[in-house]
This record gives sequence, structure tokens and C-alpha cells, in this order.
Amino acid sequence: MVNTINMQDLRYLNLFGKITRVNTRYCFKYNEAIVFCVPRRFVSQAVGQGGKNIKKMNEILRKRIKVVAKPRGIQDAKKFIEAIVSPVKFNELEVAEHEIILTAGSHSKAALIGRNKRRLLEMQSIVKDFFDKEFRII
Repeated sequence: MVNTINMQDLRYLNLFGKITRVNTRYCFKYNEAIVFCVPRRFVSQAVGQGGKNIKKMNEILRKRIKVVAKPRGIQDAKKFIEAIVSPVKFNELEVAEHEIILTAGSHSKAALIGRNKRRLLEMQSIVKDFFDKEFRII
């Protein structure tokens, strides 16, 4: 799982806990959004009724906020990655022995890689932290 937490992430996690009353240790950035990873049974509580908790955090931090379910293992990798990269769609996700390979069309591939491979590098670090595998897009 995510190994290091810097001071800014710790502030985000404390604010998230105070607003949603859901404690988590998993917070990371993807595509200029702050993504919080909570156990599956607490996702609706974290979002709040009508998304009020997310809206409140969005107003305070002035950043996009996403809440995704924490993967229970490698079998949840597809749902986890889909939730992080949404609304961008991809065709297929293949889990090999030492890597996860994502197949996408040309427009989706460009959106997943990002300018200067920024989003690709972010996703590689996320996959490495959560699944301890390499990540490629083809």
C-alpha cells in the first residue's frame, strides 16, 4: 500500500476524517484531483447525502475530490483503475505476473498518458503502491 505520507497529504487526510467521519490512510493525487481510498462499505458515508461532503471539501481545498473503494486484492484492480481514471474509458486491463497492461484506443490512450507522461507516471506510482506491479499502456 501507499508507503509515505507527506505533511500535505496528512492535512488532507485529517480534513477528510473531520468532514466525513471516515478515517483512511490512503490519499494520492491523480490528474490534479485528490483521491481518497476508503473501504467499500464506507464509500457512501464518505461521499455524504447528495455529495455534500465532497462539495464541502471541494470548497475548502479548491481542488477536485474523488472517493474510491479500496481494492481488496489484485482481482479488484480493474474497478479501482476505472474509478480513478473516470470519465476516460479503456478497452481492457490485463494482469500479468509482474505488470498490469492497460489497452485503450488512441484518444483514450492520449488522455491516460497526459502531457509529458504526467498521468502515466502518477498511475505507475499508484499501481506500484497498491498492487506492487509495473504499469503499462498499449
